Amino acid sequence: MLFIIYLFAYFTGNLLTGVLIGSLFKKGDIRGTGSGNPGARNAGRLYGKKAFVFTFLGDAIKASIVVAVCFYFHLTTTETLFALLLTIIGHIKPILFRFKGGKGISSFIGGILAIEPFMAVVIIFGFLIFYPISKSFTIGGLGSFILIPITAYFVFHSSLEEALFLFLIILVVIAAHEKDIRGYFIQKFTSK
Repeated sequence: MLFIIYLFAYFTGNLLTGVLIGSLFKKGDIRGTGSGNPGARNAGRLYGKKAFVFTFLGDAIKASIVVAVCFYFHLTTTETLFALLLTIIGHIKPILFRFKGGKGISSFIGGILAIEPFMAVVIIFGFLIFYPISKSFTIGGLGSFILIPITAYFVFHSSLEEALFLFLIILVVIAAHEKDIRGYFIQKFTSK
């Protein structure tokens, strides 16, 4: 049963809302326009605010569905986190779309809030700290995620294994933003 849930998690991650939105707007494949990313920001830039909202919600909801399935079958927190990791990997490297997917932020947020809704406060608090320092939505958002495993371990008394698993998931999301992060620091240091 666990293997089937993990398979379900990966292939649910393959459902790219941005690609569906692009098809609905009859604009072609979102992965070939704008930044080439089928995520909410690119959908918003190309198709407007509604497309941003629907893409963000679609990618977040698919991860929360995976978490709900894990809860239904009484998986442990670590098993649920592994299913979330597979969902995010499925979103970033979808076999159904030749491994060209999004960057996983919406799916991560949807999944982590389904596991622990209080993490919304942590993400907002972290963003309010990191955004003024970085002046970048991407860096501010990714920076805020780092507070999640720390909060899980020290506030919610999660096991070290669970906190490390959360950190691993965040590293996968950060790795998907490698070009953005590199570009940010190149621009930061060359503009001085």
